[in-house]
Amino acid sequence: MGDWWERNIVEPGKLPLLLALTAFVLTFVVTRVVTRMIRAGKGPFGNVSAGGVHVHHVVPGVVLTVLGGFGTVASFRHGVGSATFAVVFGIGVGLVLDEFALVLHLADVYWTEAGRKSVEVVVLTAALVGLVLVGFSPFGVDDVSADERQDRGSVISTVAVNFLFALAVLSKGKARMAAFSVIVPLVGLIGFVRLARPGSPWARRFYRRRPRARAKAALRAYHHDRRWARPRRVLGDWLGGKTDAELDAAGRK
Repeated sequence: MGDWWERNIVEPGKLPLLLALTAFVLTFVVTRVVTRMIRAGKGPFGNVSAGGVHVHHVVPGVVLTVLGGFGTVASFRHGVGSATFAVVFGIGVGLVLDEFALVLHLADVYWTEAGRKSVEVVVLTAALVGLVLVGFSPFGVDDVSADERQDRGSVISTVAVNFLFALAVLSKGKARMAAFSVIVPLVGLIGFVRLARPGSPWARRFYRRRPRARAKAALRAYHHDRRWARPRRVLGDWLGGKTDAELDAAGRK
């Protein structure tokens, strides 16, 4: 365990990533606790306003992300400065991605069903950064041998093939699998051999004259969404809090 920790975490370049990930996750958790307390009217917290404008926490998040990002680059990923800027960057990203849905829709959808996208993006980001932290590299570069690294053509071809797999999976309407395939190429291969989701660019292009394939894809998507709808909602409620619609249905508002 000690050797793994030193090799994958404490080695130069990995400690700032660990600090940034920790700050990111803790910021998200603290932010959600505070926003839920504000909505419930509990505690000393309240919304921040300036000149009658509600200042969302994505604003200081952007500022901290910029400061942390440029600071980390300038510190060359070493020393106390690098660690400090990594924490600042992690806090900023946590604040920004907690309101990802607001930025996406350009509307205050924080406590709506659309706002659940923020929670999904935070979980996805934490998972991907965690995989990088424990040793995975984007597009399968970690699977390239030392000799192959000397041959730029081998590295470029490995990255290109895995990138195309990720792009194909994305065109099949499987954004989550495409994101994970960037870090774990095997996921891209699995997503590539499976049917595309209905309405995806792949389905519109290749299933247009294949009614059986369209019907099979629609049926598979229906069963998949039905199977995972409740677990996603439970996880979303637990991490992000219930939506306004759910509270209204429960008679709590």
